[in-house]
Amino acid sequence: MLHSLAGRAENAMQARVLAQLRDEGPLSRVQLADRLDVSRTTIAAEVTRLAELGLAQEVGPAASRGGRRSTMVDLAPDLRFVGISIGATGLSVGVTDGRLAVLGSRQIECDIRTGPEAVLAAAIEEARSVLEECGGVKPLGAGIGVPGPVDFHRGVSVSPPIMPGWDGYPVRDAVARELGCSVVLDNDVNVLAAGEQHAGVARSARDFLFVKIGTGIGCGIVVDGELYRGVDGCAGDIGHIRVEEFGPTCACGNTGCLEAFSGGAALARDATAAARAGRSPILAEILEQRGELTAADIGAAVAQGDAQAVQLIRDSGHRVGQVLASLVSFFNPGLIVIGGRVTGLGHALLAEIRGVTYRRSLPLATGNLPIVLSELGDEGGVIGAARLISSSVYAPLAGERA
Repeated sequence: MLHSLAGRAENAMQARVLAQLRDEGPLSRVQLADRLDVSRTTIAAEVTRLAELGLAQEVGPAASRGGRRSTMVDLAPDLRFVGISIGATGLSVGVTDGRLAVLGSRQIECDIRTGPEAVLAAAIEEARSVLEECGGVKPLGAGIGVPGPVDFHRGVSVSPPIMPGWDGYPVRDAVARELGCSVVLDNDVNVLAAGEQHAGVARSARDFLFVKIGTGIGCGIVVDGELYRGVDGCAGDIGHIRVEEFGPTCACGNTGCLEAFSGGAALARDATAAARAGRSPILAEILEQRGELTAADIGAAVAQGDAQAVQLIRDSGHRVGQVLASLVSFFNPGLIVIGGRVTGLGHALLAEIRGVTYRRSLPLATGNLPIVLSELGDEGGVIGAARLISSSVYAPLAGERA
């Protein structure tokens, strides 16, 4: 049986306290007052109210700094968020505590093309199972990422190229009804960027790009610590930047898109063509055994020294690097993080992307620009989704006192 007593922040100061505790861990009242630049009396009053709301608690005296000891404050231990990260071929579901530590998670294979009812039913079933495993506490909220454009304010998918049947579907409201809590919906790349910002290699970066290379290709943009979505929510849709005048037809209907050359489905297509043409004995053998190839099979062939597989990765990384070089010149980020399933191809792909990006960008823009692989794996989407909903739940309702 799910149960919960927690409310939500009543004002902006309470929301700031909760965000500090989420991102930094337990802090003393004195530390909170210093960081938020308010009086200790104000912090004491707000912490008391947050405890009454079931959102925070005092957890004993702080270390002595001379004089009277301050009191340590932490988030309530029974706060729970659900993170749901839906990809083209699978989904990850997890439950976190108030500080977004993952308490339990699971991954299942799932085809996005089966439509929203089937996919969301599977996600909700997994979420309920993990919630029960984590003590049966009703979640404060759930975050969801999907692999396509999203109207963030309405909580719906909008004309997603690889998601037939999802256009206009009320994803946010459907999940909120089933789980009985607040829900936010965003595209999967923004969710992964939020996860990287909270728990990954971008923790100390204020301005960075998160590039996801999976079935599709997209880019999460973080400016001064905040996700940038653009006017209509489709900022960062770099998979549909044209890299060749002519080329394979993309899922969006155009030709020559980056995604049509370098996405996971495109790599599988090119690997299959190479196997059937006799250019890659190793890929041909895998194709004969299984009847189909994936991007991961290219990595396996590279590990066995297959020259054609190496060339496929180099071609893919070259085109991604071309686009990133343009983004670097335009945005001048402090960090680029590469994630997504295709990064299972590892350092061969990363080396090509780095080489092209550094060669084609201005030296000033790349002199201190790390380009690194994400280390979060499947949990990145769960943590990012939980991060987005926590920011929404911890924030005061519109119209309430600041």
